[in-house]
Amino acid sequence: MPKSLIIVESPAKTKTLKGFLGRDFQIEASMGHVRDLPPSKLGVDVEHDFEPSYVAIPDRKDVLRKLGEAAKGADVVYLASDPDREGEAIAWHIASALKLKNVRRIQFNEITKTAVQEALRNPRTINIDRVNAQQARRVLDRLVGYKISPILWKKVKKNLSAGRVQSVAVRLICDREREILAFVPVEYWSLTATLTPQTPKKHPFDAELRLGPDGKKIELKNQNDADRVLADLKGAAWRIKKVVKSERQRKPYAPFITSTLQQEASRKLGFGAKRAMRTAQDLYEGIDLGNDGGQVGLITYMRTDSTSVAKEAQAEAKKYITNQYGPEYAPERFNEYKNRASAQEAHEAIRPTSVFREPDSIKSHLSPDQYKLYRLIWLRFVASQMKNAILDVVTADIDANGYTFRATGSTIKFDGFLRVYTEGKDDAKVDDEEKPPLPPLMDGQNLDLIKLLPKQHFTEPPPRFTEATLVKALEEEGIGRPSTYAAIISTIQDRGYVELQEKKFRPTELGFIVTDLLVKHFPEILSVQFTSGMEGKLDSVEEGKQDWVALMRDFYGPFEATVKAADTDMEKFARETDMECPNCGSKLVEKFGRFGKFLSCSNYPECKYIHREAAEGGGEAAAPVESEITCPNCGRNLVEKMGRFGKFLACPGYPECKYIHKEPAKTTGVTCPECKQGEIVEKRSKTGVFYGCNRYPDCKLTLPGKPLDRPCPNCGGMLSERIFKGRYLGVKCATKDCGYTEAAGGGGALAPGDEKPEALAA
Repeated sequence: MPKSLIIVESPAKTKTLKGFLGRDFQIEASMGHVRDLPPSKLGVDVEHDFEPSYVAIPDRKDVLRKLGEAAKGADVVYLASDPDREGEAIAWHIASALKLKNVRRIQFNEITKTAVQEALRNPRTINIDRVNAQQARRVLDRLVGYKISPILWKKVKKNLSAGRVQSVAVRLICDREREILAFVPVEYWSLTATLTPQTPKKHPFDAELRLGPDGKKIELKNQNDADRVLADLKGAAWRIKKVVKSERQRKPYAPFITSTLQQEASRKLGFGAKRAMRTAQDLYEGIDLGNDGGQVGLITYMRTDSTSVAKEAQAEAKKYITNQYGPEYAPERFNEYKNRASAQEAHEAIRPTSVFREPDSIKSHLSPDQYKLYRLIWLRFVASQMKNAILDVVTADIDANGYTFRATGSTIKFDGFLRVYTEGKDDAKVDDEEKPPLPPLMDGQNLDLIKLLPKQHFTEPPPRFTEATLVKALEEEGIGRPSTYAAIISTIQDRGYVELQEKKFRPTELGFIVTDLLVKHFPEILSVQFTSGMEGKLDSVEEGKQDWVALMRDFYGPFEATVKAADTDMEKFARETDMECPNCGSKLVEKFGRFGKFLSCSNYPECKYIHREAAEGGGEAAAPVESEITCPNCGRNLVEKMGRFGKFLACPGYPECKYIHKEPAKTTGVTCPECKQGEIVEKRSKTGVFYGCNRYPDCKLTLPGKPLDRPCPNCGGMLSERIFKGRYLGVKCATKDCGYTEAAGGGGALAPGDEKPEALAA
């Protein structure tokens, strides 16, 4: 039998496939991308058809060497990276870097034994159109980021970034904040009557004022309007004019796609997009169920914009529903759901690989996050394959001295899919179908008034974006693709452009400044229409309808001219204040520096006066803030100062007294995995916060990010956040020889300074 090698993206996939295929195949993990554009230069030859200059990712060289050695002894190499554009590009990069000859591309939407064996029976060649679509995105985002970002460094502050998708997402948040700031609330009043039938039994219900005596919709704009109606209703007889009964059907919700999973995980579980996708990746790549089934993928591929479901899965769901809930809950024909016009439809919806694998039956094998998310996906899928719910809705119009009040209620006639699942909501609005049932009512029936309640209201501004509503907006506007939403949200926070306060996004001052400059000088790049239109063009490249080099030429000519103009015309950020420089009398201006905002003399470089504290306070230059802590050397109260690591306490007698107060290191409570004696504590350096053993220098273990409270699935060691230059890149095992990593948003492993090309669209 010829020797076969399968290359996958992660150790978890390797373990799952080995359980299915045994010793017939050698299985190795590529740990995601092995090549990328160089991090320190553009890496795109714009003069020669935008030829990318790919280089091996530094910490993948050993992986490439190992894969090359394994491939030498293989008669055929199967590349089994994820079933999307990025997965296709990973397969192409591996084949190109290793110069593979007899190579086959396989993909599976779910990592189950049946799906993997079916994929091996039907291998194909690498789809170069999909590779070119991914390559076009990578080159496009490299050009935008590397051409615009340096301009921001010169005009605002160093280390800022701009991105084709990232900057548009920040613009949405800034535009929403400006709507909120400009909003003028308008007063209005409502009038609610609490009524009850006179016979045979008291059953209070509420009715809202709708129409005036002229039969037109009535608006109560102030208290005088409300008082006038109240006066007209004194002593009124309350009688039902008309009762209308109708039967309404509620259709099940479609099974999850990436965006709806992220939205619902946010609403119901409190998961951020990054946390939801990381957990979904675990469920997709495989969980060890022990004697209940071994290592197996529990859900289908989680980066998808299609609601399609395989007929086999629908048939299995129908069997389960019939057995569990009864045949009346299973539709005669399978439910079908319409996809968005922009959907790539490359995969199925997100669903359990087997509906008979109930969440509670495997709970003991899952982490709390995995159980919660799997249960959510399982419930949504089962509900999507059930019959419609049927509701009886009753509407009663009630007359009182010519005014019309309306009461609405509903009862569930047949619960259908509602027996299993109800979708979460982003607001507190109650639909007619969600209102409690009314008592039995009939035309001409007299009612007793229990109370009449006027209430003042004010119109409200549009709500700030939550993670759920931002993902929804990105999807509706066609900004990004399923694999990019989590990366976009992570990036705009890491860059300091927005903050998440009380689970709602607010732009920072820096976010406003950068967005305004980009909108002014790069109006097309910051346009929602341009960003969504480019996604459509990339889809055309994937479909073989558009040449990617021609697409880049059409984009780059006008873009290059805009970049040159912006480099000359974009004004440096320096906001003038009313304060005067104490050295030369010129006006002080606000600027941004490495440590935040500060005040400096507008006469720079002739006058180099800087006053940081005044900028932070937003007012006049103030005396340093005193603390209650005294200097142990001279007894004076320590004062707050600003340094390269932020605020600190020091003696005001400097330079005579050079005492600096050092806060005790913050402990994480985690035992050092290196020496097994010390504790991991938070430390600071010129590059920011990092973590290390408190027994330094006896133990020199350092970690770039905070240690996590879950073990490495590969070796059982300690996991920590993976941070590079302030960017969150995912998770890494602290054990030296393990090498296990997880990408931000749930993708394959990443190298320092690397981001998945899809993520770089942010």
